[in-house]
Amino acid sequence: MGLVFNHLDQKDRRRELRQRQTLAEKLVWNSLRAGQLGVCFRRQFSVERYILDFYCPRRRFAVEIDGASHLSLKARKHDLERTEFLNYLGIFVIRFTNIQVFEHLDWVIEQIKYEVYKYPDIYLGTVRETSPMPSPWKGAG
Repeated sequence: MGLVFNHLDQKDRRRELRQRQTLAEKLVWNSLRAGQLGVCFRRQFSVERYILDFYCPRRRFAVEIDGASHLSLKARKHDLERTEFLNYLGIFVIRFTNIQVFEHLDWVIEQIKYEVYKYPDIYLGTVRETSPMPSPWKGAG
């Protein structure tokens, strides 16, 4: 299967999303940009028909920051289908809510760091398990 990354048809939309980045995305991007975690992340990177908030090509790892629009049943179903499709392509996806970013930014960055370095090398087609690190909320995770 020939994958399409950053298809030209999506260029304007990706640019618009970068320019209208949410505050939560800006906070996370400030910690991911310029290889601060030892790997390169790209923001608003497209894989096939989906535009990912942040993507690390070297590790085949996507980070999604979900605002209130992701809470509806329809949106949650779409997000699940999207994640399953990306996992099928060998891309691991980790999701955080805006609230998690605003209230626990250090924890969010530690989770991302953990996933980036969970395995020494990522092989194509590998689907990773979700992180075993505990949630900062009692009874969650």
